[in-house]
Amino acid sequence: MNRYWKYGCALLMMGVLTGATCRSMEEVGIDNATVNQLELKRFMGEWYEIARYEHRFERGMTHVTATYTLLPDGKIRVVNRGLKDGEPKEIVGKVKQPDPVEYPGRLKVSFFLWFYSDYYILELDPDYQYAVIGSSSDKYLWILSRTPQMAQPLLEKIVAGIARRGYDVSRLVYVEQE
Repeated sequence: MNRYWKYGCALLMMGVLTGATCRSMEEVGIDNATVNQLELKRFMGEWYEIARYEHRFERGMTHVTATYTLLPDGKIRVVNRGLKDGEPKEIVGKVKQPDPVEYPGRLKVSFFLWFYSDYYILELDPDYQYAVIGSSSDKYLWILSRTPQMAQPLLEKIVAGIARRGYDVSRLVYVEQE
C-alpha cells in the first residue's frame, strides 16, 4: 500500500475521531463570535505572538511571529517563525477566507496539504494593532500584536475580554519576545 495512502487514512481517522469527541461551543460556554468587518489588506504584515494556549506544535517556542502576505493572485501566504531551544524554526502555510461577505472574520489556515483549520478573528483593534484569534473550538487562542511588547493595561483589558467570552485565561502562556 502506498505510504501516502496510509498517512491519508490515518489523518482521516484522526479527523473523524476528533470530530466525534468535540463539544459544541454552547456546551462549553464559549463565545467565539468573530469580527463583523475585516480589511484583509490591513491585516497583512507581521504580527508578534504575545500569548497563546500551549500546543504541541508551538510547545516551548519563543520569539514567535506570523507574517501574512497577500499574493498577486489573491492568495494569502503565512510564515510562522520562532525559536525552539534557541534554534530558528519556520513553517510556511496558506490562508483562505471562505465567506468574506457573511463571515469576514472566519479564515482557514493550512500548513499541510489540503488540511485547513479554523482561524477566527475574535477581536481586532480598529487600527489593526492587536488581534485575538481563536477557532471553532475552545482549544486554540492567541493574542497578537504589531509590536513585540504590549502595554500592560491594554493586555489586561484584552485578557478580561477573553475571560468574559468564557475562555480559560489561566491556560494562556505568555511568549518571550525579547
